[in-house]
Amino acid sequence: TMAEDSNVDYLLWVGCAGSFDDRTKKVSVALVQILQKAGINFAILGKEEKCTGDFARRAGNEMMYQMMALENIETLNNYKVKKIITACPHCLNTLKHEYPQMGGVFEVIHHSEFIRNLVQSGKITLNKSFEGQLTYHDPCYLGRYNNVYSAPRSLLKSLAKGGFTELDRHSKESFCCGAGGARMWMEENIGKRINLERAEEIIGKTVSNVAVGCPFCLTMIEDGMKELGREDEIKTKDIAELVANNMIEK
Repeated sequence: TMAEDSNVDYLLWVGCAGSFDDRTKKVSVALVQILQKAGINFAILGKEEKCTGDFARRAGNEMMYQMMALENIETLNNYKVKKIITACPHCLNTLKHEYPQMGGVFEVIHHSEFIRNLVQSGKITLNKSFEGQLTYHDPCYLGRYNNVYSAPRSLLKSLAKGGFTELDRHSKESFCCGAGGARMWMEENIGKRINLERAEEIIGKTVSNVAVGCPFCLTMIEDGMKELGREDEIKTKDIAELVANNMIEK
């Protein structure tokens, strides 16, 4: 943790889902394995890390958001943090674009871009051995909000032995998983649930695996597959999990 040794190059921002959600904890572990294999000097905040406040702000509770943000900014500035890696596009967007409004200026990078850079620099090598047709669901806060499209695809294409297939709605024209804007905590009561529509689009592509780059997309797409009875046929994995399982031992 930073409290034990703050003399590091990067802070890994784990996020609420990566810390507390049993499914997303596996993504955190996979990302740490990648960083350790690449010899990256990093630390986490541990108990000092609080929610960024993204969902509070999206739901309209500006006061709660500002309280959370100010606490986090004070902690980060005390440790003189400059560079942050995160697997959550919601944390990415808030830390990168909204914290500067309150005095928190940091260089923030999504794990897909960071891992892509590790591959390009030769710090990790991927084995093109991942079986089965693979597709990718663009998270809204990674794609449209932060214009990150190429890094995830570069990684997935470099490990997919069975081929990579684009969804009909992808990149700038992608379709939301249904959890953004604090919808994660609300129930759909008009029309079809968004995650079911997206899951049906994925099923229609005849793929056996769908990759995501966001903990909330992971939950929503997995839940959609379960509701449609296809969770055994189509596996939902975060990019970090796929990379961690397809690195070449040196």
